[in-house]
Amino acid sequence: MFIKILNAALVLAIVFMGLKQGWAMVSGKPEMAAMLGRFHFNRPAVLTNGIVTLLSAVLILFPRTFVAGNFLMASAILLILCLQLSLKDLKGAAIELPFLLMNLAAIYLQHPLAKNN
Repeated sequence: MFIKILNAALVLAIVFMGLKQGWAMVSGKPEMAAMLGRFHFNRPAVLTNGIVTLLSAVLILFPRTFVAGNFLMASAILLILCLQLSLKDLKGAAIELPFLLMNLAAIYLQHPLAKNN
């Protein structure tokens, strides 16, 4: 029971962060544009990345699309992590690593409301 509660909190945190970051990208927040601008992302690329992040956060909420949403979000995080490493920004890459691990842990623990747990 404790694991299900912990897993539900993890899923809610992942969804909240995905919605927050995705909305920041879609609405064009200056700090998000500056961070992604370092990777030479233009406005359409930032917008696409934001839409993918928002979509993956919504997919995580439903048991049938839970794994796909987590993989989609993990791949977006992995893209940012790799781009940070390509710029030799180890601190930036280290900041992204826990978020990637959160998605992978959620996949391992499965959806908290799934019937096959």
